Amino acid sequence: MRWLAHEVRLALIGCQFLTRLPLPDWLTRWVGYQDAWLQASARHFPLVGAAVGAVAASVLLAAATVLGMPAATGLCIAASLLLTGGFHEDGWADTCDGLGGASSRQRALEIMKDSRIGAYGAMGLFVMLGLKWAALASMPPALAAPALLLAHTGSRTVAVSLIRWLPYAGDLEQAKAKPLSRHLSNPGWAVALGWAACAGAACLAWLSLPAVAAALLAMAAAGLYCRRWFRRRLGGYTGDCLGASQQLSELAAYLAVLGAWRCTA
Repeated sequence: MRWLAHEVRLALIGCQFLTRLPLPDWLTRWVGYQDAWLQASARHFPLVGAAVGAVAASVLLAAATVLGMPAATGLCIAASLLLTGGFHEDGWADTCDGLGGASSRQRALEIMKDSRIGAYGAMGLFVMLGLKWAALASMPPALAAPALLLAHTGSRTVAVSLIRWLPYAGDLEQAKAKPLSRHLSNPGWAVALGWAACAGAACLAWLSLPAVAAALLAMAAAGLYCRRWFRRRLGGYTGDCLGASQQLSELAAYLAVLGAWRCTA
C-alpha cells in the first residue's frame, strides 16, 4: 500500500501546484515536498483537471436551472478561474504576447517572462474566454457538463504530453517550476493518458461516441499543433507554453463536442 500512498501524495502535490485549493495543515505536513515529486506528479495533472472540470460542471448545472445557460456558463468559467487562479490563462496570454509578433526566439522568451500583458495577450485572452463561453452556452446543460469534465481532463494530458515530447526552452535557473523541465518518463506519460481515457469512457454515459471521439481527436490535434509551433519558434516549451496548450486543447474539445452534437441533432 506504500505505493498507493505515494501516488496520493503526488496527486495532492499536483493539486497544490495547479490550483488554489487549500489543504489542511496536517495534510500538508504529510504530503511534504521534493523536487522529484513535483516532476513525478505531472502524471496526475489530468486527475486534477478532472476535479476542476467536475466543480465547473456542478456550478453550471446548479446555475442553469435558475439563470439559464448564458449566465451559468459565465459562472462556471469564473469558478474554474477561481480554482486555478487563472494559471493556464496567464500562460496563454504570455504566449500570445511572446509569439504573436515576429520576435526572435530570445526576445520572445524575454516578453513571456514579463508579468505585464500586451496587446496580443489581451486579444488572445478575450478571444479565448469568449469562444469558450460561446461554445458552452450553445449546448444544453446535459451536454455542457460532461464536456467540461472531458475537456479539463484531456487538456491537462496535452500539456503533460509536451513535457514528454519537447525539451525545455527557457532559462532553467529562472524557471518557476524547474523540476517540470525534465522529460516525463514513458510510464508517467502512460498514466496521464490513462486518466484522459478514463474521462472519455466516463463521459460516454452522457455524450455520444462521436462526440467523445471528436473531442479527444481535437485535443490531440491541438497538442500536435502546439508541439510544432513551440518547437519552430522556441525550440521547446516553457511553463507558459504548457498553459497555452491546455487552453487551446480545452477550447478545441468544446468546439468538437458542439460540432458533433449539431451534426447529429
